[in-house]
Amino acid sequence: MARHRNVRGYNYDEDFEDDDLYGQSVEDDCCISPSTAAQFIYSRRDKPSAFAERLEEGYGYEDSEEPAKNITSNHQLTGVDQARLYSCLDQMREVLGKTASEQVMVEAVLNSKFDVQKALDFVLAQDSKQNVKTKNEEAVTTGKTTKGKPRDSQSTRIDSKIVPKVTKMTVSGKKQAMGFEVPSVIAEENGHSANTPQKRPSSEDSSVTSGVVELGSKSALPSQTIQIPEEQSTVPTPVKKSSKTRQQIDVKAELEKRQGGKQLLNLVVIGHVDAGKSTLVGHLLYLLGNVNKRTMHKYEQESKKAGKASFAYAWVLDETGEERERGVTMDVGMTKFETKTKVITLMDAPGHKDFIPNMITGAAQADVAVLVVDASRGEFEAGFETGGQTREHGLLVRSLGVTQLAVAVNKMDQVNWQQERFQEITSKLGQFLKQAGFKESDVAYIPTSGLGGENLVTSCQSSELTEWYKGKCLLEQIDSFKPPQRSVDKPFRLCVSDVFKDQGSGFCVTGKIEAGYIQTGDRLLAMPPNETCTAKGITLHDEPVDWAAAGDHVSLTLTGMDIIKINVGCIFCGLKEPIKACTRFRARVLIFNIDVPITKGFPVLLHYQTVSEPATIRRLLSILHKSTGEVTKKKPKVLTKGQNALIELQTQRPVALELYKDFKELGRFMLRYSGSTIAAGVVTEIKE
Repeated sequence: MARHRNVRGYNYDEDFEDDDLYGQSVEDDCCISPSTAAQFIYSRRDKPSAFAERLEEGYGYEDSEEPAKNITSNHQLTGVDQARLYSCLDQMREVLGKTASEQVMVEAVLNSKFDVQKALDFVLAQDSKQNVKTKNEEAVTTGKTTKGKPRDSQSTRIDSKIVPKVTKMTVSGKKQAMGFEVPSVIAEENGHSANTPQKRPSSEDSSVTSGVVELGSKSALPSQTIQIPEEQSTVPTPVKKSSKTRQQIDVKAELEKRQGGKQLLNLVVIGHVDAGKSTLVGHLLYLLGNVNKRTMHKYEQESKKAGKASFAYAWVLDETGEERERGVTMDVGMTKFETKTKVITLMDAPGHKDFIPNMITGAAQADVAVLVVDASRGEFEAGFETGGQTREHGLLVRSLGVTQLAVAVNKMDQVNWQQERFQEITSKLGQFLKQAGFKESDVAYIPTSGLGGENLVTSCQSSELTEWYKGKCLLEQIDSFKPPQRSVDKPFRLCVSDVFKDQGSGFCVTGKIEAGYIQTGDRLLAMPPNETCTAKGITLHDEPVDWAAAGDHVSLTLTGMDIIKINVGCIFCGLKEPIKACTRFRARVLIFNIDVPITKGFPVLLHYQTVSEPATIRRLLSILHKSTGEVTKKKPKVLTKGQNALIELQTQRPVALELYKDFKELGRFMLRYSGSTIAAGVVTEIKE
């Protein structure tokens, strides 16, 4: 029995007869071939002095002290003198490094009677004499070889092979020596030939030239590592500038290359609450393959558990717990998808009237819009009549510069795809949208079903619809939108829509580039805080990029500024052409349907890009004619609905603005009062 072995009387020496136990297992008694043993099992007897030899080779402690001892033995020194000698040698090593040998330094110290300054002068003078001698020899050899061109090129090639030169590496604005490079290449980069003498002190010049020819002495190479970064420190900056100007010209070409010929389009989805916007967009993304089946199945299961089975597709963009619990979109959900000819940045805006400020933020960043209306009986009327968001959203997007609109008549399957209902909705909407300022040719009406997925990506196969509708599906209509002109040539402008702390150093801001372009490393100015910073990194659609241009929704990683000073609504611009910040400006406004007339001192909420700022109407300057813009009445006492007027506004805090004539995107704003939009306007004059 193994458990009842006689442990006390066990003779362990029988198991450990052999002295060499390395590589052997006590438990395994299997035999090993001699070749395997030689390859894998280490024996200390074979190479007893291997480690000792390597240590002696790697560290020359004894060698370094030998010359000092040999020389000091020639000169009989007391203990105090020896200590002074070693301290002098330490000071000299700090200055000279390994450029001078130990023997030379000891002689210099003893000759100068332990004066470090004199000893250094003596060593440096010796070096310069030696270098002059080698320079003369070099001149003689070059004079001989210049008779034939092939020989000259051969000699320079040999020099370039033999002597390494130190290249430059820029780290946070400081030049550091790192790596090796062939000298002729660097010389050509800097616009000098290899043998061109520089205007500098003779000792430095001679040390560099001696380094090109001499290899026997180690003193040449370290002297190069000291000299070359100084020589090149002023050169790289103009090179950087020229590369920037080159890229400025190619921005449009680079944009086409990056998108693979596809144009960028920013699309916002708007409409009354519960019209089915999020469900329609979520189903569209699922059909396009942007949401995989596994994720969709998870959403379906979770929504069933929550008792909201029909909200599964809406959860694709409604990601927060509160949005899912309430079943209402609260913030602008953003994603990206591609069509045949376009790259679409999709923004799902909230429809509830409590979140209109968020909707304005999304609409201000859009080029085109999809207006979703509910086709079911009573629902369309509720959204379209006074108090509904269909009218307000339509007015808002038009006032914010959106000219192309696709109207998705949703939930058509609930009315059995009736043509009469579709025509009734389009006639009511068409009349309103025309009054709002949309051209009939720029508005398209598409019958859809967001939950069923009909007529979204492919034309509906239902016979009830195909009998009377032969038009495009929603995706084809989105693909046919004309992209607007990008202001790439204008100065850089980015409006901040979100600020958050990054994992590394610095912090991140997200927003849409309204004009110009940006590269990593660019210096930026934030207004109104009037603070400068550096763009450390740029992220576009969760992918790091080196540059981004107008129209892109980017995330910038910034350094050199405190995160406390940046708020949502700040505008980043270039240092050369900054944006103006003011508290008082004049604007031309169009008054919407209002209950209370507008008078001097009227309090309003100014919505400008992503800014929401309290303001007051300081002066009513004049009433203008709607079509011609002529002044019909000066200094009116009151403004009523439907009027076009010139007013002066004053904000509580400074706001960064642009004139409408210079930057259309940054010259528009909205005025709201007690939860409803009362006016839209454009900036005409910035006062202070």
